[in-house]
Amino acid sequence: MNQPRLHVGCAQWTHKAWPVSGAEKLRSYAEWCNAVEGNTTFYATPSRETVAGWADQTPEDFRFVLKFPRKVTHEERLRTSGDEARRIFLEAIEPLGPRIHALWVQLPASFGPSDLPTLDDFLRRQPTAYRYAVEVRHPAFADDPRPLHQVLTAAGAELVPFDTSVMFASPPTSDGERDAWSRKPRLPVRPHALTDFPVVRYLGRDDPTRTVEGWQRWLPVIARWLREGRSPTVFVHTPDNVEAPALARRLHAEVAALVPGLVPLPEPQPTTLF
Repeated sequence: MNQPRLHVGCAQWTHKAWPVSGAEKLRSYAEWCNAVEGNTTFYATPSRETVAGWADQTPEDFRFVLKFPRKVTHEERLRTSGDEARRIFLEAIEPLGPRIHALWVQLPASFGPSDLPTLDDFLRRQPTAYRYAVEVRHPAFADDPRPLHQVLTAAGAELVPFDTSVMFASPPTSDGERDAWSRKPRLPVRPHALTDFPVVRYLGRDDPTRTVEGWQRWLPVIARWLREGRSPTVFVHTPDNVEAPALARRLHAEVAALVPGLVPLPEPQPTTLF
């Protein structure tokens, strides 16, 4: 059995505030974090050559959580009419191989409990070579999550919580926070793992102190998952994401203090990112 690992990362691997230049931005990012959200695939499916470049810039233990294209999840709402876009996406990402931690099904807020049969059918149609992680945003799922959990458990899929509680705990104080306040979901989060690969998305504030305070409730949860033999992945967001890589490393260090022997993160080279 492989040793449980904690993967941490951000919503992106490049940022205008991060002093990284040239075509090797992902390589530099991978010195700081060992996972990344693949939001870019939601908007456009990259070429296989581009994806092969991602593989070349990352070590074998780096992990991507790649979002299904918008055409599949939002326009066709998981129906078979989106299968061609899905096929093109799956072919494009093949060069990443085991670096794909999970394929991420982020559903629109209008996709509610009455649509669960569609989600069930979609998950059953997917190749078993990949893991699947589902994020829902319809508030009715919070009323009774059991039917959703049943569908996901039957497919061996994970539920992705997006914890925005610290953002909505008090009014925004910056333009970035005001934008997050208007766009991010406000849903209750119940820390609950359905599989051995829990995925958590956490949104903090532009103030790093408040961001760290907000994730304290996750530390014992993540530590428990690791002791149970699970390998969680946690993505740290802030409204401006300027310090997100350093914050992700701090979260990993705080969990490591609770779980002796946790596999460490890579050591970044001087002058990269920060």
